[in-house]
Parts: sequence; structure tokens; C-alpha cells
Amino acid sequence: MTSEPFLASTREELQAALGPRRRAGSRVALVPTMGALHDGHVALLRAARQHRDAEDAEDAEDAGAAGAVVASIFVNPLQFGPGEDLSRYPRTFEADLEICAREGVDVVFAPSTQEMYPGGEPVVTVDPGELGDQLEGAVRPGHFRGVLTVVAKLFGLARPDLAFFGEKDYQQLVLVRRMSRDLCAGVDVRGVPTVREPDGLALSSRNRYLSADERGCAAVLSRALRDARAEAAAGLPAARAAAGRVLAGVPSLEPDYLEIRTPDLAVVEDQRPSSPVEARILVAGRLGSTRLIDNLSLTLGPPT
Repeated sequence: MTSEPFLASTREELQAALGPRRRAGSRVALVPTMGALHDGHVALLRAARQHRDAEDAEDAEDAGAAGAVVASIFVNPLQFGPGEDLSRYPRTFEADLEICAREGVDVVFAPSTQEMYPGGEPVVTVDPGELGDQLEGAVRPGHFRGVLTVVAKLFGLARPDLAFFGEKDYQQLVLVRRMSRDLCAGVDVRGVPTVREPDGLALSSRNRYLSADERGCAAVLSRALRDARAEAAAGLPAARAAAGRVLAGVPSLEPDYLEIRTPDLAVVEDQRPSSPVEARILVAGRLGSTRLIDNLSLTLGPPT
């Protein structure tokens, strides 16, 4: 038996839903989404719910202190560039609400663009810094300014204690963590592992754009990452070359980047380390009109 979440479309309705919980001392867990929910989003909702349920068990004697899971559904125009897929981005609101109800979400915040940006595009935005112009930011200028601006607004409106983001969008996760820390937002930003199809393709709302032939090729990204991990003991050049060979085997893929960085996305200084170095390999490319991204952790250098 599932219960319907409280649906808030305005700031006032969101505050009405969360105010009593905050006054009772409960904690709020936020899962920001753009809708078109899939099993990757479900993993985020479950991680937030598990935290809520564990905390509720600890606070069982205080009936007024039940925690809250908030899912936001908002297709944020600020993070789409000219010619990108804002107008055709999948919108499945009724199905999204059913998923939220099934996964035990307490509050769904689904504002309009006018509600989020009264008066139009904001004058004051969040600068993502140097990293915002690299990797995804180099291909999609201004993307992370839009992402961080909307997340900062959601943090201000929901005032969560925790927020859950998928590792599939790894650069986004790194930047949101950095923003929370640098701007003293006080939000514990947690990553949730990427959910994949049986052939390794990372789940994404945009996967539905793929044709049948493109879908057959799409798992090349995850195969490339796994081959890189298998060669990582030999160092960065060997790992990168292994991934590159796999990508080259699918001529229809137009790669944007293939890079190995530190876990916080700094440049790896020692390409052939004599001791293990934790790293992240990130890849992006286009199949037809669909752009795909993926990433994987790996350890460069010989094992201890």
C-alpha cells in the first residue's frame, strides 16, 4: 500500500509541507530531478528513504520528528544551451508521481519556471569556477552555471540536511559538493552509484532518444571504461589507450572527450605511478542526435 506524496508547486506549499517537520527537529533529504524518472532515480529515492527510515527508527519515541524525503521535478532551462533538447526533453509527470508514491517520497516539489525564476532569468547566478569550463563544461558552455544556480535555489527553498545525486553525472556531483562546501550551504551531498542496463549502459532519461541501431552501439562507453580499468595497473597512458581502442571500434560514435582525472577531477600528475593512485575515467560522445556520458572509478599503478 503506497501513500500519495504531498504535491507542492509553490514555495509557500513547500514550506507548509516541511515547516512542521523542521520545527519538530526532523531532517530533510532532497533528491533533485528533472523528471522522466527511471531506475537510476529510484536508487536515489531509495537511498534518501533508507536514511529517513533509519533516522525515524532512532527517533521512534518522538512521534513528531519523522524525517522527510523531498523529490523535486523541474526541467531547468538555465542548464540547456542553444540548440539543446529543452523543448523535447521527456516529461512524464503522472508516471513520475506514481514512482514517487511507490518509493515512499513524502513531498514532491514541482514548480513552474515562473515559480523558480520570477521575473525571468536570474541576474545573480552561481559561478562553477575553472572546473565548470572543462569536460562537460567545454562541450556545453554555461551548463554548470545553470545546474549550480538551480541546485542552490532548491537548497534554499527545501533547506535539506542531505541531498542525493547520481554518480553517472560525476562532474555535477563534484561541483555540487564543492558549492555546498564553499558557500557554507550546510548540505551533506551524497553520491549514489550509477545504475546500468544488463549490457552496461548507464541509465539516463535521454536513452529513449536512441534508435534501435544506436542502442545496440551505446554500451561501447561502458565497455571502454571497463577495459581501461583492466589496464589501469600499467598507468594512465595504458588505461586511456585501452578505452580508446574500444571507442574506435564503433565508427558511428562521435567522441567528445576521454579523460582520466583524480576523484575531485584535478589533472593526474603522475601518469605511471609507482604506488596506487585513485582516479576517475570519464567519457562522452554522440550517437546520432543523442549525447551519452559515463564514468568509472579505477586505480592507477600497481596494487599494494
